Amino acid sequence: MIKTFFYLKTDKQNNKGESPIYAKIKLQGKTRTLSTGKFINKERWKSTNKLKNTLRLNTEKITKSTIDLLETKIESIYLELSKSDPNTTLDDVKNKLNGKAIGKSEIDILKLFQRHNDYFKRKFENGERSKASLQKYNRAKDLLTKYIKVKYGKTSFPISDIDNQFVYNLESYLKYESTFNSKVGISHNSVVKYFQCFKTICKYGIKRNLIISNPFICYDEKLKIKDAVFLTKDELERIEAKEFSSERLNKVKDIFLFSCYTSYAPCDVKNLTKNNLIKDSENSYWIITNRAKTNIKSNVPVLQPVMRIIDKYTYLNGDRLLPKISNQKINEYLKEIADLCKINKKLTHYVARHTFATTVTLGNGVGIESVSKMMGHTRISMTQHYAKVLDSNVKRDMNKLRQKYI
Repeated sequence: MIKTFFYLKTDKQNNKGESPIYAKIKLQGKTRTLSTGKFINKERWKSTNKLKNTLRLNTEKITKSTIDLLETKIESIYLELSKSDPNTTLDDVKNKLNGKAIGKSEIDILKLFQRHNDYFKRKFENGERSKASLQKYNRAKDLLTKYIKVKYGKTSFPISDIDNQFVYNLESYLKYESTFNSKVGISHNSVVKYFQCFKTICKYGIKRNLIISNPFICYDEKLKIKDAVFLTKDELERIEAKEFSSERLNKVKDIFLFSCYTSYAPCDVKNLTKNNLIKDSENSYWIITNRAKTNIKSNVPVLQPVMRIIDKYTYLNGDRLLPKISNQKINEYLKEIADLCKINKKLTHYVARHTFATTVTLGNGVGIESVSKMMGHTRISMTQHYAKVLDSNVKRDMNKLRQKYI
Protein backbone atom coordinates (compact mmCIF):
# COMPACT_ATOMS: atom_id res chain seq x y z
CA MET A 1 0.00 0.00 0.00
CA ILE A 2 1.17 3.53 -0.72
CA LYS A 3 2.33 5.65 2.24
CA THR A 4 2.87 9.40 2.52
CA PHE A 5 5.18 11.14 5.01
CA PHE A 6 5.70 14.87 5.49
CA TYR A 7 8.98 16.50 6.44
CA LEU A 8 10.59 19.92 6.63
CA LYS A 9 13.36 20.82 4.20
CA THR A 10 15.40 22.92 6.61
CA ASP A 11 18.21 23.75 4.16
CA LYS A 12 15.81 26.11 2.36
CA GLN A 13 13.97 29.15 3.74
CA ASN A 14 11.75 31.94 2.40
CA ASN A 15 12.14 35.60 3.30
CA LYS A 16 10.08 34.98 6.48
CA GLY A 17 12.54 32.39 7.73
CA GLU A 18 10.09 29.54 7.06
CA SER A 19 11.09 26.21 5.51
CA PRO A 20 9.08 24.33 2.85
CA ILE A 21 7.06 21.25 3.75
CA TYR A 22 7.70 18.30 1.44
CA ALA A 23 5.85 15.02 1.00
CA LYS A 24 7.66 11.71 0.61
CA ILE A 25 5.63 8.98 -1.09
CA LYS A 26 6.68 5.37 -0.50
CA LEU A 27 5.61 2.27 -2.44
CA GLN A 28 7.23 -1.17 -2.48
CA GLY A 29 10.54 0.13 -1.15
CA LYS A 30 10.75 3.06 -3.60
CA THR A 31 10.21 6.74 -2.79
CA ARG A 32 9.42 10.01 -4.56
CA THR A 33 9.28 13.51 -3.12
CA LEU A 34 7.17 16.53 -4.00
CA SER A 35 6.55 19.98 -2.61
CA THR A 36 3.30 20.74 -0.80
CA GLY A 37 3.63 24.45 -1.54
CA LYS A 38 3.36 25.22 2.19
CA PHE A 39 5.93 26.73 4.59
CA ILE A 40 6.31 26.77 8.38
CA ASN A 41 8.81 27.89 10.95
CA LYS A 42 11.15 25.10 12.07
CA GLU A 43 10.37 25.67 15.76
CA ARG A 44 6.60 25.57 15.17
CA TRP A 45 6.96 22.36 13.13
CA LYS A 46 8.67 20.74 16.12
CA SER A 47 6.45 22.20 18.84
CA THR A 48 3.23 21.12 17.04
CA ASN A 49 4.67 17.63 16.44
CA LYS A 50 4.62 18.14 12.65
CA LEU A 51 1.16 19.77 12.89
CA LYS A 52 -0.30 16.71 14.60
CA ASN A 53 -1.13 18.50 17.88
CA THR A 54 -4.12 20.80 18.42
CA LEU A 55 -3.49 23.97 16.40
CA ARG A 56 -4.47 27.52 17.30
CA LEU A 57 -3.05 29.59 14.47
CA ASN A 58 -5.28 29.85 11.37
CA THR A 59 -2.30 29.65 9.02
CA GLU A 60 -1.23 26.38 10.60
CA LYS A 61 -4.78 25.00 10.47
CA ILE A 62 -4.92 25.80 6.75
CA THR A 63 -1.51 24.19 6.21
CA LYS A 64 -2.65 21.10 8.11
CA SER A 65 -5.83 20.83 5.98
CA THR A 66 -3.76 21.20 2.80
CA ILE A 67 -1.35 18.37 3.59
CA ASP A 68 -4.19 16.13 4.84
CA LEU A 69 -6.03 16.65 1.56
CA LEU A 70 -2.83 15.95 -0.34
CA GLU A 71 -2.35 12.65 1.50
CA THR A 72 -5.94 11.64 0.78
CA LYS A 73 -5.58 12.61 -2.88
CA ILE A 74 -2.38 10.57 -3.26
CA GLU A 75 -4.11 7.48 -1.85
CA SER A 76 -7.20 7.89 -4.06
CA ILE A 77 -5.09 8.41 -7.20
CA TYR A 78 -3.09 5.28 -6.45
CA LEU A 79 -6.24 3.22 -5.87
CA GLU A 80 -7.78 4.52 -9.10
CA LEU A 81 -4.68 3.77 -11.19
CA SER A 82 -3.94 0.38 -9.64
CA LYS A 83 -7.44 -0.87 -10.44
CA SER A 84 -6.65 -0.75 -14.16
CA ASP A 85 -2.91 -1.42 -13.84
CA PRO A 86 -1.51 -3.47 -10.92
CA ASN A 87 1.99 -2.26 -11.89
CA THR A 88 1.23 1.40 -11.19
CA THR A 89 4.41 3.27 -10.22
CA LEU A 90 5.15 6.28 -8.04
CA ASP A 91 5.92 8.27 -11.19
CA ASP A 92 2.41 7.51 -12.45
CA VAL A 93 0.92 8.77 -9.20
CA LYS A 94 3.12 11.88 -9.18
CA ASN A 95 2.33 12.71 -12.82
CA LYS A 96 -1.40 12.29 -12.23
CA LEU A 97 -1.18 14.46 -9.14
CA ASN A 98 0.58 17.19 -11.10
CA GLY A 99 -1.98 17.04 -13.91
CA LYS A 100 0.38 15.44 -16.41
CA ALA A 101 -0.62 12.65 -18.79
CA ILE A 102 0.62 9.48 -17.19
CA GLY A 103 3.59 8.68 -19.31
CA LYS A 104 1.65 9.33 -22.52
CA SER A 105 4.53 11.26 -24.01
CA GLU A 106 7.46 9.74 -22.16
CA ILE A 107 6.59 6.15 -21.30
CA ASP A 108 9.21 3.68 -22.47
CA ILE A 109 8.10 0.87 -24.80
CA LEU A 110 10.21 -1.70 -22.95
CA LYS A 111 8.76 -0.71 -19.58
CA LEU A 112 5.25 -0.93 -21.02
CA PHE A 113 6.17 -4.34 -22.44
CA GLN A 114 7.33 -5.50 -19.01
CA ARG A 115 4.14 -4.24 -17.39
CA HIS A 116 2.07 -6.23 -19.86
CA ASN A 117 4.19 -9.37 -19.43
CA ASP A 118 3.98 -9.17 -15.64
CA TYR A 119 0.20 -8.86 -15.97
CA PHE A 120 0.10 -11.75 -18.46
CA LYS A 121 2.21 -13.88 -16.11
CA ARG A 122 -0.43 -13.47 -13.41
CA LYS A 123 -3.09 -14.66 -15.86
CA PHE A 124 -0.89 -17.67 -16.71
CA GLU A 125 -0.34 -18.49 -13.02
CA ASN A 126 -4.11 -18.32 -12.55
CA GLY A 127 -4.62 -20.82 -15.38
CA GLU A 128 -6.18 -18.26 -17.73
CA ARG A 129 -3.47 -18.27 -20.41
CA SER A 130 -0.86 -20.75 -21.64
CA LYS A 131 2.83 -20.93 -20.86
CA ALA A 132 3.60 -20.89 -24.58
CA SER A 133 1.85 -17.53 -25.00
CA LEU A 134 3.79 -16.08 -22.07
CA GLN A 135 7.05 -17.31 -23.61
CA LYS A 136 6.07 -15.69 -26.92
CA TYR A 137 5.57 -12.28 -25.29
CA ASN A 138 8.85 -12.56 -23.38
CA ARG A 139 10.66 -13.50 -26.60
CA ALA A 140 9.07 -10.53 -28.42
CA LYS A 141 10.29 -8.17 -25.67
CA ASP A 142 13.81 -9.61 -25.90
CA LEU A 143 13.88 -9.06 -29.66
CA LEU A 144 12.68 -5.46 -29.33
CA THR A 145 15.22 -4.81 -26.55
CA LYS A 146 18.08 -6.10 -28.70
CA TYR A 147 16.95 -4.08 -31.73
CA ILE A 148 16.89 -0.84 -29.71
CA LYS A 149 20.32 -1.60 -28.26
CA VAL A 150 21.90 -2.55 -31.62
CA LYS A 151 20.36 0.20 -33.77
CA TYR A 152 20.15 3.07 -31.29
CA GLY A 153 22.67 2.17 -28.59
CA LYS A 154 19.99 2.62 -25.93
CA THR A 155 18.35 0.55 -23.21
CA SER A 156 15.05 2.42 -23.44
CA PHE A 157 12.95 4.09 -26.12
CA PRO A 158 10.01 6.51 -25.65
CA ILE A 159 6.85 5.37 -27.41
CA SER A 160 6.35 8.91 -28.68
CA ASP A 161 9.58 8.53 -30.70
CA ILE A 162 8.42 5.39 -32.53
CA ASP A 163 7.56 6.31 -36.10
CA ASN A 164 7.00 4.40 -39.35
CA GLN A 165 10.74 4.31 -40.05
CA PHE A 166 11.35 2.66 -36.65
CA VAL A 167 8.63 0.09 -37.36
CA TYR A 168 9.80 -0.98 -40.80
CA ASN A 169 13.47 -0.91 -39.83
CA LEU A 170 12.49 -3.25 -37.02
CA GLU A 171 10.82 -5.58 -39.51
CA SER A 172 13.97 -5.61 -41.65
CA TYR A 173 16.16 -6.27 -38.61
CA LEU A 174 14.02 -9.21 -37.47
CA LYS A 175 13.91 -10.79 -40.93
CA TYR A 176 17.54 -10.41 -41.97
CA GLU A 177 19.78 -9.54 -39.02
CA SER A 178 18.48 -10.93 -35.74
CA THR A 179 20.17 -14.08 -34.46
CA PHE A 180 18.93 -16.92 -32.28
CA ASN A 181 20.73 -20.22 -31.64
CA SER A 182 23.25 -19.39 -34.40
CA LYS A 183 20.44 -18.88 -36.92
CA VAL A 184 20.26 -15.52 -38.69
CA GLY A 185 16.87 -14.06 -39.54
CA ILE A 186 13.27 -14.90 -38.67
CA SER A 187 10.64 -16.22 -41.08
CA HIS A 188 7.94 -13.93 -42.47
CA ASN A 189 5.11 -15.53 -40.47
CA SER A 190 7.07 -15.40 -37.21
CA VAL A 191 7.84 -11.71 -37.77
CA VAL A 192 4.13 -11.00 -38.38
CA LYS A 193 3.25 -12.80 -35.14
CA TYR A 194 5.85 -10.78 -33.20
CA PHE A 195 4.34 -7.58 -34.60
CA GLN A 196 0.96 -8.82 -33.39
CA CYS A 197 2.57 -8.94 -29.94
CA PHE A 198 3.87 -5.36 -30.33
CA LYS A 199 0.37 -4.18 -31.28
CA THR A 200 -1.16 -6.01 -28.33
CA ILE A 201 1.28 -4.34 -25.93
CA CYS A 202 0.26 -0.88 -27.16
CA LYS A 203 -3.45 -1.79 -27.00
CA TYR A 204 -2.81 -2.76 -23.38
CA GLY A 205 -1.33 0.71 -22.78
CA ILE A 206 -4.19 2.51 -24.53
CA LYS A 207 -6.85 0.65 -22.53
CA ARG A 208 -5.12 1.66 -19.31
CA ASN A 209 -4.81 5.29 -20.36
CA LEU A 210 -1.00 5.07 -20.44
CA ILE A 211 -0.57 6.00 -24.10
CA ILE A 212 -2.75 7.69 -26.69
CA SER A 213 -2.08 5.82 -29.94
CA ASN A 214 -0.59 2.59 -31.27
CA PRO A 215 2.61 3.31 -33.26
CA PHE A 216 2.63 -0.22 -34.68
CA ILE A 217 -0.78 0.17 -36.32
CA CYS A 218 0.92 1.12 -39.60
CA TYR A 219 2.29 -2.42 -39.94
CA ASP A 220 -0.20 -4.37 -42.06
CA GLU A 221 1.68 -7.46 -43.30
CA LYS A 222 -0.38 -10.67 -43.32
CA LEU A 223 0.48 -14.27 -42.55
CA LYS A 224 1.36 -16.40 -45.56
CA ILE A 225 -0.95 -19.37 -45.24
CA LYS A 226 0.86 -22.64 -45.77
CA ASP A 227 -0.73 -25.99 -46.43
CA ALA A 228 -1.14 -27.71 -43.08
CA VAL A 229 0.43 -31.16 -42.80
CA PHE A 230 -2.12 -33.85 -41.90
CA LEU A 231 -2.44 -37.62 -42.07
CA THR A 232 -4.58 -39.41 -44.61
CA LYS A 233 -6.99 -42.11 -43.50
CA ASP A 234 -4.48 -44.78 -44.60
CA GLU A 235 -1.59 -43.16 -42.69
CA LEU A 236 -3.71 -42.77 -39.57
CA GLU A 237 -4.72 -46.45 -39.69
CA ARG A 238 -1.09 -47.43 -40.23
CA ILE A 239 -0.06 -45.76 -36.98
CA GLU A 240 -3.02 -47.25 -35.10
CA ALA A 241 -2.15 -50.77 -36.24
CA LYS A 242 1.54 -50.49 -35.35
CA GLU A 243 2.72 -51.96 -32.04
CA PHE A 244 6.18 -50.85 -30.93
CA SER A 245 8.66 -52.79 -28.81
CA SER A 246 9.46 -49.57 -26.94
CA GLU A 247 7.01 -48.51 -24.22
CA ARG A 248 7.91 -44.85 -24.72
CA LEU A 249 6.92 -45.01 -28.40
CA ASN A 250 3.63 -46.72 -27.57
CA LYS A 251 2.80 -43.96 -25.08
CA VAL A 252 3.62 -41.20 -27.57
CA LYS A 253 1.59 -43.04 -30.23
CA ASP A 254 -1.43 -43.08 -27.90
CA ILE A 255 -1.08 -39.39 -27.05
CA PHE A 256 -0.74 -38.53 -30.74
CA LEU A 257 -3.80 -40.60 -31.72
CA PHE A 258 -5.75 -39.06 -28.83
CA SER A 259 -5.05 -35.64 -30.35
CA CYS A 260 -5.99 -36.85 -33.85
CA TYR A 261 -9.46 -37.80 -32.59
CA THR A 262 -10.01 -34.83 -30.23
CA SER A 263 -8.00 -31.92 -31.76
CA TYR A 264 -6.41 -31.08 -28.40
CA ALA A 265 -3.06 -29.29 -28.62
CA PRO A 266 -0.06 -30.45 -26.53
CA CYS A 267 -0.62 -27.90 -23.75
CA ASP A 268 -4.24 -29.06 -23.44
CA VAL A 269 -3.59 -32.81 -23.49
CA LYS A 270 -1.15 -32.81 -20.59
CA ASN A 271 -3.61 -30.90 -18.38
CA LEU A 272 -6.61 -33.21 -18.92
CA THR A 273 -7.88 -35.07 -15.86
CA LYS A 274 -10.73 -37.47 -15.11
CA ASN A 275 -12.77 -34.41 -14.13
CA ASN A 276 -12.76 -33.38 -17.79
CA LEU A 277 -14.45 -36.66 -18.79
CA ILE A 278 -18.24 -36.21 -18.52
CA LYS A 279 -21.14 -38.56 -19.32
CA ASP A 280 -24.29 -36.89 -20.66
CA SER A 281 -27.94 -37.91 -20.24
CA GLU A 282 -27.67 -40.27 -23.22
CA ASN A 283 -24.68 -42.09 -21.71
CA SER A 284 -22.28 -40.56 -24.23
CA TYR A 285 -18.90 -39.35 -23.02
CA TRP A 286 -17.53 -35.87 -23.65
CA ILE A 287 -14.27 -34.13 -22.84
CA ILE A 288 -15.19 -30.74 -21.36
CA THR A 289 -12.49 -28.08 -20.97
CA ASN A 290 -11.21 -24.65 -22.00
CA ARG A 291 -8.37 -24.32 -24.48
CA ALA A 292 -5.21 -23.14 -22.71
CA LYS A 293 -4.17 -20.81 -25.53
CA THR A 294 -7.47 -18.94 -25.95
CA ASN A 295 -9.40 -19.87 -22.78
CA ILE A 296 -12.30 -20.71 -25.12
CA LYS A 297 -14.72 -23.44 -24.07
CA SER A 298 -14.20 -26.61 -26.10
CA ASN A 299 -16.39 -29.70 -25.70
CA VAL A 300 -15.50 -32.75 -27.80
CA PRO A 301 -17.47 -36.02 -28.00
CA VAL A 302 -15.35 -39.08 -27.13
CA LEU A 303 -14.98 -41.40 -30.13
CA GLN A 304 -14.32 -45.10 -29.63
CA PRO A 305 -10.56 -44.87 -30.41
CA VAL A 306 -10.27 -42.18 -27.73
CA MET A 307 -12.12 -44.26 -25.14
CA ARG A 308 -9.84 -47.22 -25.82
CA ILE A 309 -6.81 -45.02 -25.11
CA ILE A 310 -8.35 -43.57 -21.93
CA ASP A 311 -9.21 -47.08 -20.67
CA LYS A 312 -5.62 -48.16 -21.32
CA TYR A 313 -4.26 -45.66 -18.80
CA THR A 314 -6.71 -46.02 -15.92
CA TYR A 315 -3.80 -47.38 -13.87
CA LEU A 316 -2.11 -43.96 -13.72
CA ASN A 317 -1.70 -42.44 -10.27
CA GLY A 318 -3.77 -39.32 -9.62
CA ASP A 319 -6.47 -37.95 -11.90
CA ARG A 320 -4.53 -37.63 -15.18
CA LEU A 321 -6.13 -39.15 -18.29
CA LEU A 322 -2.87 -39.75 -20.17
CA PRO A 323 0.86 -40.08 -19.41
CA LYS A 324 2.67 -36.76 -19.07
CA ILE A 325 5.47 -36.31 -21.61
CA SER A 326 7.10 -33.03 -22.66
CA ASN A 327 6.25 -31.58 -26.06
CA GLN A 328 9.93 -31.73 -27.01
CA LYS A 329 10.12 -35.46 -26.31
CA ILE A 330 6.82 -36.12 -28.08
CA ASN A 331 8.02 -34.42 -31.26
CA GLU A 332 11.35 -36.24 -31.01
CA TYR A 333 9.69 -39.67 -30.70
CA LEU A 334 7.16 -38.88 -33.44
CA LYS A 335 10.08 -38.78 -35.90
CA GLU A 336 10.85 -42.40 -34.99
CA ILE A 337 7.18 -43.35 -35.31
CA ALA A 338 6.99 -41.78 -38.79
CA ASP A 339 10.07 -43.75 -39.91
CA LEU A 340 8.82 -47.05 -38.50
CA CYS A 341 5.36 -46.55 -40.05
CA LYS A 342 6.90 -45.49 -43.39
CA ILE A 343 5.18 -42.12 -43.35
CA ASN A 344 7.11 -39.58 -45.39
CA LYS A 345 5.93 -36.53 -43.46
CA LYS A 346 7.43 -34.49 -40.67
CA LEU A 347 5.22 -35.51 -37.77
CA THR A 348 4.73 -33.12 -34.89
CA HIS A 349 2.06 -33.04 -32.26
CA TYR A 350 0.27 -30.30 -34.20
CA VAL A 351 -0.12 -32.60 -37.22
CA ALA A 352 -2.66 -34.42 -35.06
CA ARG A 353 -4.72 -31.24 -34.74
CA HIS A 354 -4.66 -30.77 -38.52
CA THR A 355 -5.64 -34.42 -38.97
CA PHE A 356 -8.67 -33.94 -36.74
CA ALA A 357 -9.83 -30.99 -38.84
CA THR A 358 -9.40 -32.75 -42.19
CA THR A 359 -9.38 -36.55 -42.15
CA VAL A 360 -11.39 -37.20 -38.99
CA THR A 361 -14.12 -34.53 -39.16
CA LEU A 362 -14.51 -32.64 -42.46
CA GLY A 363 -13.52 -35.73 -44.42
CA ASN A 364 -16.45 -37.53 -42.82
CA GLY A 365 -19.00 -34.79 -43.48
CA VAL A 366 -18.90 -32.92 -40.15
CA GLY A 367 -19.88 -29.27 -40.67
CA ILE A 368 -17.16 -26.66 -40.40
CA GLU A 369 -19.14 -24.78 -37.71
CA SER A 370 -19.07 -27.85 -35.47
CA VAL A 371 -15.38 -28.45 -36.21
CA SER A 372 -14.58 -24.83 -35.34
CA LYS A 373 -16.42 -25.11 -32.04
CA MET A 374 -14.68 -28.35 -31.06
CA MET A 375 -11.28 -26.87 -31.93
CA GLY A 376 -11.91 -23.89 -29.66
CA HIS A 377 -11.66 -21.30 -32.44
CA THR A 378 -13.21 -17.87 -32.14
CA ARG A 379 -13.69 -17.46 -35.92
CA ILE A 380 -14.51 -19.84 -38.77
CA SER A 381 -11.60 -18.37 -40.73
CA MET A 382 -9.22 -19.84 -38.15
CA THR A 383 -10.65 -23.31 -38.81
CA GLN A 384 -10.32 -22.89 -42.55
CA HIS A 385 -6.55 -22.67 -42.11
CA TYR A 386 -6.54 -26.22 -40.77
CA ALA A 387 -9.45 -27.57 -42.75
CA LYS A 388 -8.28 -28.42 -46.25
CA VAL A 389 -10.93 -29.35 -48.81
CA LEU A 390 -10.31 -33.04 -49.49
CA ASP A 391 -10.73 -34.70 -52.87
CA SER A 392 -13.21 -37.12 -51.28
CA ASN A 393 -15.42 -34.18 -50.26
CA VAL A 394 -15.33 -32.78 -53.79
CA LYS A 395 -16.13 -36.19 -55.29
CA ARG A 396 -19.06 -36.72 -52.91
CA ASP A 397 -20.50 -33.27 -53.61
CA MET A 398 -20.10 -33.68 -57.37
CA ASN A 399 -21.84 -37.09 -57.26
CA LYS A 400 -24.83 -35.34 -55.75
CA LEU A 401 -24.71 -32.81 -58.57
CA ARG A 402 -24.49 -35.57 -61.22
CA GLN A 403 -27.78 -37.01 -60.03
CA LYS A 404 -29.50 -33.78 -61.10
CA TYR A 405 -28.16 -34.00 -64.67
CA ILE A 406 -29.07 -37.62 -65.42
